[in-house]
Amino acid sequence: MSSGTRRAGGASSVRGVNYSTSPLLASKTPPWRSRFLVLLVGLGFSVLIARALYVQVLNADFFQKKGEERYAATLNMPANRGRILDRNGQILAISVYAPTVSINPQQFKANDAQKRALSALLGFKGGELQAKLDDGGAYAVLKRQVDGGIAQQIRALGVKGLTLEPGYLRRYPENEAAAQVVGFTDIEDKGQEGIELAYQTQLQGHSGSRGVVKDRLGRIVEDLGEPVDPRDGSDVQLTIDSKLQAIAYQRIRDAVGQFHAKAGSVVVLDAQTGEILAMANYPSYTPEERHNLTGGQLRNRAVTDVFEPGSTVKPFVVSKVIEDGYATPDTVLDTNPFMVGPLRVNDGAHSHPSLSVAQIIQKSSNVGTVKLSQHLDPREMGELYAAVGFGTKPQIGFPGVATGKLRPWRTWKPVEKATMAYGYGLSASLLQIAHAYTAIARDGELAPLTLVKGHPTGAPVRIFKPQTARTMRQMLRGTVSKEGTAPLAALTGYSAGGKTGTAAKQEGRGYAAGKYRAWFTGIAPIDTPRVIISVMVDEPTPIHYGGLVSAPVFKAVAEQTLRTLGVPPDMDMKPPQVMTAAAAAAAENEEVEQH
Repeated sequence: MSSGTRRAGGASSVRGVNYSTSPLLASKTPPWRSRFLVLLVGLGFSVLIARALYVQVLNADFFQKKGEERYAATLNMPANRGRILDRNGQILAISVYAPTVSINPQQFKANDAQKRALSALLGFKGGELQAKLDDGGAYAVLKRQVDGGIAQQIRALGVKGLTLEPGYLRRYPENEAAAQVVGFTDIEDKGQEGIELAYQTQLQGHSGSRGVVKDRLGRIVEDLGEPVDPRDGSDVQLTIDSKLQAIAYQRIRDAVGQFHAKAGSVVVLDAQTGEILAMANYPSYTPEERHNLTGGQLRNRAVTDVFEPGSTVKPFVVSKVIEDGYATPDTVLDTNPFMVGPLRVNDGAHSHPSLSVAQIIQKSSNVGTVKLSQHLDPREMGELYAAVGFGTKPQIGFPGVATGKLRPWRTWKPVEKATMAYGYGLSASLLQIAHAYTAIARDGELAPLTLVKGHPTGAPVRIFKPQTARTMRQMLRGTVSKEGTAPLAALTGYSAGGKTGTAAKQEGRGYAAGKYRAWFTGIAPIDTPRVIISVMVDEPTPIHYGGLVSAPVFKAVAEQTLRTLGVPPDMDMKPPQVMTAAAAAAAENEEVEQH
């Protein structure tokens, strides 16, 4: 049978191929497999579509922000802090360019010479730089507020991965002389003390910003949108005269050292306007170097510390008695010791059987002052003290200003009224005492206090008639005479007058043994007053009388101040008075007040 003929009961074959046993034809692909593959492809596309919807529609803002963070950045453009100026435009505080040096440790590249130079410029020791590099991360601050000159040298090194971020450093040209007035800022350029704190909002300004695109190395390649320019802070101009401030500081510093005192303060006022020309304290500090500071160094004692003003209040009581017609400067009083309830009022070892009203001021007689005060009822005395500013917080826009204490006159007992007449039972700051004396220097009007130019604290207030104030000024002139309690306050070439004060220092509910405050408040020239100067020395030893400790400070500050202000002399130029035994005895004639 031929090869092309079908065999019985068998399969046909073509050219030797047996079709009945071929695997390609013997099995077919199941339909569910193809459907499964189509389903997987469909699910994949569904997932991709869902993800696209989630990224581009449902959560587009989030992913847009994350994407921008990889290439876009907003650079802060700090504002320049406003300056603090004195009355003549001299700089008391200013911001200078002082950038922050930062690095990207992952991109930092420097050879050994560059590393040594960088460490030296930054003041690093040993492996301090390497330690910051080893911290890893994408950002590390090496040093903040680097001096501008050093910053230029760092930039010249050409170190890769190093950035100089814009910043400013506060400088204080007057250093410790004006430290407690001007204050200081922290590392973030925010005011912490003094005028820097009080006028923080005005001085700080508002920072700007700039949107940029960076490449993978952190380099800026493009700007995004319009930059927001920084708005610098505004300047603050004080009534302080930097020259007079330095004079006052030097003199009180020398007095504290000479008398081994705990501290001291000086306030200089313009007698006619009430502007504060100087306000100095010792101990002080350097605002740019504030390591290991104490509260005693930081605080402005002239406005924060209060004490019993002692004899410095006597002129107000006597002026009121004269104005009401109860006495004249020539009226003579019995000044022998006498009793007010349980209190024996006396003038100690320097008592006199009788004194005129003028001599009561000249010799600071407690007996005479109390006897004159008996013409006034508690209400008249209480309202007088309140009118000249005692018990009222001076509104000078300065932080921490003390109010002092003046109890309501309705609660005064006869003994308390008597001690109030010579300054015990109330408290005031040195600034408040100086301010009260403007009522005498300004022909009876209390001048408003001013520390910041253009910010007076009110209108003048009439306290006494003009003639009463002029009469009291002539009586105060007797205090600096050879017979007064402060002959060492007499000026060379200028007339002057004032009042001493020496009081035991109050501690807790009693008075500390052997601790005193000595002060002097004076006016010069006496006929046409130009300045009022108050001096306080805290715990002087071994001498503690105001006429010996504080009066010489007044003399030195007043003479230099009047010459600096160009005030012509109103007296013959005589050599300064030499400290003699007689002068010392006259100064010690001021008895420490009873309490």
